[in-house]
Amino acid sequence: MKGRSPKLGSRLASKSQPKQKRREDVGSKKRLFTERQQLNYRLHSVSCTGTEVHLSMCSFEFYRGNTSAACGAGMPAVVSCVPGPLFATGNGHKKKQRQQQQGQPRIRLKGGAKVGEGRVEVLKSSEWGTICDDRWNLLSASVVCRELGFGSAKEALTGARMGQGTGPIHINEVQCLGTEKSLWSCPFKNITQEDCKHTEDAAVRCNIPYMGYENLIRLSGGRSRFEGRVEVAVGAGDGDQPRWGLVCGEGWGTLEAMVACRQLGLGFANHGLQIRLAGGRTTFEGRVEVKRGSKWGTVCSDGWTTKEAMVACRQLGLGYSLHAVTETWYWDASNVTEMVLSGVKCAGHEMSLSHCQHHGTSLNCRNTGTRFAAGVICSESNGDCGQRGLRTTGSASDLLLHAPLVQETAYIEDRPLHMLYCAAEENCLSSSARLANWPYGHRRLLRFSSQIHNNGRADFRPKAGRHSWVWHECHRSDARHYHSMDIFTHYDILTPNGTKVAEGHKASFCLEDTECEEDVAKRYECANFGEQGITVGCWDLYRHDIDCQWIDITDVKPGNYILQIP
Repeated sequence: MKGRSPKLGSRLASKSQPKQKRREDVGSKKRLFTERQQLNYRLHSVSCTGTEVHLSMCSFEFYRGNTSAACGAGMPAVVSCVPGPLFATGNGHKKKQRQQQQGQPRIRLKGGAKVGEGRVEVLKSSEWGTICDDRWNLLSASVVCRELGFGSAKEALTGARMGQGTGPIHINEVQCLGTEKSLWSCPFKNITQEDCKHTEDAAVRCNIPYMGYENLIRLSGGRSRFEGRVEVAVGAGDGDQPRWGLVCGEGWGTLEAMVACRQLGLGFANHGLQIRLAGGRTTFEGRVEVKRGSKWGTVCSDGWTTKEAMVACRQLGLGYSLHAVTETWYWDASNVTEMVLSGVKCAGHEMSLSHCQHHGTSLNCRNTGTRFAAGVICSESNGDCGQRGLRTTGSASDLLLHAPLVQETAYIEDRPLHMLYCAAEENCLSSSARLANWPYGHRRLLRFSSQIHNNGRADFRPKAGRHSWVWHECHRSDARHYHSMDIFTHYDILTPNGTKVAEGHKASFCLEDTECEEDVAKRYECANFGEQGITVGCWDLYRHDIDCQWIDITDVKPGNYILQIP
């Protein structure tokens, strides 16, 4: 199609050179995806205290035999980890963390000979100071280590073993339970330098040696490497290849998630939320029920849309949402009558409802009766399924746009009309272009790259077979191509009140696996009239410099607008 862009240099590779393709430079926002097999559970009844170093130290049970068993709660265990500052390698993650930490006290290690050890210093009132070692123990030291992104503490050191600090001594008698996310969440006493001397500065040695524990657990299906369904390796120590399986989410809570994140070296865990479906005619539909504390309850349907339903279906491992249901009176009633969650608002790409906005423990719903509880009908695809052409029974593709890449690569180009004849033929310009003085003048284009990830459980395929694909001769000889679908996606420019002022679209001139996650093989490639599609765990990249990868904004007045890519 096109060579390398002079604007982005070697960051992007041409679709016509598949061997040279490289993934977009999107930092460490690496996605992990579900595998194509059916849900395969290996562990259940996992119960942690929250202070364990890895999951194998928690109590749990194996499913009997070598075959997988159904999970009583109907969903895999899911975690979302927050990496410590030393391990948040992506700029986006670091920026987000800095924003979250603004105005809050911070913590650091000083004076240690190795990474993960040192005198504990805290920032208070814009000044760094030390901690007095009275009551300093392994539980408090472990909280420090985890807050900094390490594992639990190996040693809690007293008597200025890592050297004496300078400046103020901020706190004393720290008494952590060991499960806190931050040292500042633990009880402590504020002191003056008269109460304690720097000869009593507290220090830690954190567990950072390579133990291989992270190779026995992995996350799949998340938006980044910090979140996803928890999978564990069974049989990894008997000389055979380990068998990977899911952990049943029944009874899975924040304590278990904390241990999983710690074992992965990813800091602490965001709070989880268990969900299930009740009352439906099949296992793919029903009223959404969530567990708050020890009891189950319904979800308020105010503002419940396809986006929220998509997240619920994804969390349950049931593909994508066919319908978001706001009245569930016609489904069988259960013994759950209390509404426990309201204000759920998702962007649509989250792994769990707990990752969406909601009202927390407070409830604000216009109708709290079970008649108006939120429900979903998830995909139960069999054979052909509309435009998506799904061919795997009981599973579905789930296409997800990598939105940050659009922001990173967007720019405006004034492109001469004499270079847009093929684009006009493919209806990639606004209607006013027909009235232009061809070939003189130009069109103003908003250009951007897009990555479309298949985060589902079945490959995405065009509905039409190769015999009905349309050949386009218009482009130069090295850029002629087949269209397997008339329209692959729409691009719209909206005013803040939702009025559409410009639109564009993209035909699937080459739908293929540009890149895939580790252990996922590419299956689709456009070269030599090859099959088109997107494999589970892979993504297709449309570069910013490809024809029609734009919106014609020639007629749009300056102002603030919303770019919508459905």
